[in-house]
Amino acid sequence: MHLTYDVIVVGSGFSAIAVTCNLIEQLPASATVAVVGDDPGFGRGTAYRTELYLHRLNVPAGRMSLLPHQPDDFVDWLKSHGRPLQAGDFASRSDYGLYVRDTLARLLRKRDGRCRVDFIKAKAAGCVERYSSTLAFHLGNGDEIVGRNVVLCLGVGNATLPVAPDGVPASLRSRIIENPWRLSWLRRVAPSDAVCILGSGLTMIDQVLALRAHGHRGRIDVLSRRGLAPLGHAWKPPAPLPIDVERLPDTISGILKTLRGKSRTVAEWRAVMDGLRPATQALWQRLSGEERARFLRHALPWWNIHRHRVAPDVFDRFEKLVLDGTVRFHAGFLKSLGAEEGRLVACYRARATRDIAEIRADWLVNCTGMERAGISHSPLLKEMSRFELIVPDPLGLGIQVDAASGVIAPSRISPARLFAVGALTAGQFWEITAVPDIRVQAKAVVEEIVSRG
Repeated sequence: MHLTYDVIVVGSGFSAIAVTCNLIEQLPASATVAVVGDDPGFGRGTAYRTELYLHRLNVPAGRMSLLPHQPDDFVDWLKSHGRPLQAGDFASRSDYGLYVRDTLARLLRKRDGRCRVDFIKAKAAGCVERYSSTLAFHLGNGDEIVGRNVVLCLGVGNATLPVAPDGVPASLRSRIIENPWRLSWLRRVAPSDAVCILGSGLTMIDQVLALRAHGHRGRIDVLSRRGLAPLGHAWKPPAPLPIDVERLPDTISGILKTLRGKSRTVAEWRAVMDGLRPATQALWQRLSGEERARFLRHALPWWNIHRHRVAPDVFDRFEKLVLDGTVRFHAGFLKSLGAEEGRLVACYRARATRDIAEIRADWLVNCTGMERAGISHSPLLKEMSRFELIVPDPLGLGIQVDAASGVIAPSRISPARLFAVGALTAGQFWEITAVPDIRVQAKAVVEEIVSRG
């Protein structure tokens, strides 16, 4: 089968659904759209499919509406579904996934004046350039589709284990959980089992609380390179401190010194972080490549724990487990995974020392998060790179795009319009993985497509 579309959206996560909803709202009835993806939970992705009530959004509900020009939409949806939360409350991720699904369904039910949208459940396996101002995608089901405009909405894959479990016998491999979001593993954990979690970010907190909700009462050891964990939002958020990006230094060390100084002038450090948030993309774009690399090497862990915070009640639950010794942190570099006397053994070099320590556990859970937004996880992106349809970001942060999210590929010979939305554009925008950023970017990309006709 060979079909030509005005727009092809490649992907099945939140970025894809945000772009699709904006296309439905803005394109004329004569336009055609294809959405290509093989994820059965289209639009919900891993994060929004969880059913555990303790898995909350990390952004208040008032900033999570799918369409930026309808700021109260999500809060209104919550109230209409018996969840009367306020704009400053933190909703469950499961509810957000349902809201996203319902928003798309509502737009699709509109028949008059709506463009045609075809959802194609298949993986885009390859891409070639056509001389007729189009890009053609070969699909895993054997079909081919052609687009005049293409929006890449491919996210990132789960990070793999830091080391191969070569020393673990086959009989214990099932106790290594490489994808913790397949929550069925929790039912196999005995209440007194010892658990070792690799990684200390947001996913780690989610899994600790999921374990407790499933009756686990044993010890949990957390190993990460620096032993840092996300901080919590304030119960009463302070007013953001306005920050003029143009007056900040051009070096990471200078920026950190300035921000630390500002934090000493306010009663609550979160006011500084929240004031910086709207200007983060502009600040990133001012940094040289060398300073961006320095940020990734040295400042990223501290940025993450201060910037990507958790709901205050979730943080309080987690902190109690740390204070009573249930959750113990270890800072170090994992060296090997093995087994002894029927238990898993994680050997690591303790940070700032040459000492080798070990953690013995009944379960080992990979919570190192999502891999950095490169192209190695996607056969499609690797092929597009080989044909020079895309160019990898020099720091491994997705692909190169311009300020309008248009893909930069100097060797492209046809005017086929290719855009990217979401994590793939982190090299240009940095903060572009959260809903408040993606929804604005998705709307802007669709407006660009519409304006070009």
